[in-house]
Amino acid sequence: MAFRYPPSSVEPTARRIRVRLGRTLIADSIRAQLLIQMGPKRLPTYFLPLDDVEPGVLVDETDEGWSVAAGHRRVEKGASKSTEFPELAGHVTFSWSELDWYEEDEQVFAHARPPNHRVDTLRSSRRVEVYVKGERIANSTRPVLLFETWLPTRYYLPYEDVRMDLLTASNTISYCPYKGRARYWSHPEVPDVAWSYPDPIPENPKIRELVSFYNEKVDMVIDGVPVERPDSPFV
Repeated sequence: MAFRYPPSSVEPTARRIRVRLGRTLIADSIRAQLLIQMGPKRLPTYFLPLDDVEPGVLVDETDEGWSVAAGHRRVEKGASKSTEFPELAGHVTFSWSELDWYEEDEQVFAHARPPNHRVDTLRSSRRVEVYVKGERIANSTRPVLLFETWLPTRYYLPYEDVRMDLLTASNTISYCPYKGRARYWSHPEVPDVAWSYPDPIPENPKIRELVSFYNEKVDMVIDGVPVERPDSPFV
């Protein structure tokens, strides 16, 4: 079955949302709207009323949005409009890669966190085996299973149970608002096949310094039973 993204929706949030460019406050709102969306180049984000944006920071308006300028810094096309939902008229969202976002006083990375999105981690005694091109590169009976809304189950394994001699550290880095900053590992046959979180956010301590593989790119056997590669947005 082909992977289907959930339908997009808009809902208010009770969280105070702030956006900064460097040390400069760009926007501050307790009236933000949360746009829940998933898809290619579509991730959840907050839209803030234009009245809650600092005067003069939105410049060079186009049909799609604005550039953001503050002090000696400028982000081209750093602010966007939406015409998809009527409730977002008169609102603006900002680049997550170029500006800093805060929910209350805590910084949030990569994208907004919808309240109906869960990430649960459970310790397990299932036997998890990982194969690449027929060669077993991991074998563990002490995985941590991570269940995340809309995504395949991920199996986090201790380094000791992984053939780390077959993996090479990659330069790839990604950020997840539910887990933190991930570093990646490559196999000679599959680039960036695995990742780990050396210092996950406090809400997900169980996955610290464990290795997980893309189920979509390897062959996995759980308790002796081969499992199908999942269909997901990561393939």
